[in-house]
Amino acid sequence: MVKSQRPLDWLNFFLADVKDGLGPFLAIYLLSSRHWDPGEIGVIMMIAGIATVAARAPFGTLIDWTRWKRALVVIAAVTVAVGAVAMSLFPNFWVVAAAQAVIGSADAVFPAAVGAISLGIVGPELFTRRVGRNEAFNHAGNAFTAIAAGVAGWILAPRAVLWLVAALAATSILAVLAINSRWIDHDLARGSDKNRDRQASRLRVIFECKPLLIFTASTTLFHFANAAMLPLLGENLAQSNKGVETLFMAACIITAQIVMAPMAILVGHKADSWGRKPILLAGFAVLPIRGVLYTLTQNPYALVSIQVLDGIGAGIFGALFFIVIADLTRGTGRYNLAQGAASASWGLGAALSNSIAGFIVDKAGFSAAFLSLAGCALAALLLLWIAMPETGDPKVMPVAKRNHPKTPAPAG
Repeated sequence: MVKSQRPLDWLNFFLADVKDGLGPFLAIYLLSSRHWDPGEIGVIMMIAGIATVAARAPFGTLIDWTRWKRALVVIAAVTVAVGAVAMSLFPNFWVVAAAQAVIGSADAVFPAAVGAISLGIVGPELFTRRVGRNEAFNHAGNAFTAIAAGVAGWILAPRAVLWLVAALAATSILAVLAINSRWIDHDLARGSDKNRDRQASRLRVIFECKPLLIFTASTTLFHFANAAMLPLLGENLAQSNKGVETLFMAACIITAQIVMAPMAILVGHKADSWGRKPILLAGFAVLPIRGVLYTLTQNPYALVSIQVLDGIGAGIFGALFFIVIADLTRGTGRYNLAQGAASASWGLGAALSNSIAGFIVDKAGFSAAFLSLAGCALAALLLLWIAMPETGDPKVMPVAKRNHPKTPAPAG
């Protein structure tokens, strides 16, 4: 059977802003059109993040178990579309909060489902390159949507980005339905090793893997530092660039996405030969630099240019996250659970980031918030550098090796 990967390409393209592109534009809309203060916006962003955190591990377990992975993507996309339309029509605090909670829960489905479908189609040997390709199309979709959202917000209204997200959710449904369900090997999709028992390992294999715990801790600090930077930058730009704030936010996103796409392709082509850790360290290193640079200028063009660093860091992490988790769970049948649990942890960091950074802005200003986030980014870099092993080395597969009995030699 010929397995076309083109529908998977388009799924990643259209899901780009359905799953994670709403936040910065929503922050601008609430600030400039609805006149919310940064603290309220931070709470709203935190609600979505906490909802995603709460849903990731359960949905990861469900995706390991179910063969209806495409149907879960369809349901989640419909949920996002309905929530986006509700926020555009009824922009009061409680409706927006409820919509963000629902959208945040749906957001937990997309990364795990797309990762599982990808692994089930191409298998572990080609997974590194497939992840790089996924992320490249994801970033291309983000850049396309940022242009469309910036123009729509400028010509029509800031709320137009919400309508755009609803439209993209509809197109992502068409893309996932174009993937033939028979192309997906559901044992491979959950990280099972067909040379071993197909039953998933016990849950304790996740908590006994020290490299996985270190990786989760460092990525949690990374996302705590990273998540609030772009929304805060958008709010900062909105205060001094009335009328064109959505265009500047679009420029910030486009600049980052243009860099993210080649970074993802680089990871897909070089992570097996160069190793995971050196590339990951480079991605972590740019974040504290970015946070400090935001405090040194108020020139909007300079602030937009700093987003190149966001492209490097996010492009590297976005691809390597799925690859490292697959390294550390190979043979366990718990790939999506581990992915969901790790994502939940750094999602909690991201959710708290928006709320705490908004509080710091209210009390001490934007520069204090950016410097605080830069300090957390430095801590993440040090933890990764000192404690994290190279997972691309076949010797560092502690979960798969330690928790499966060796196949007995044949008698005779």
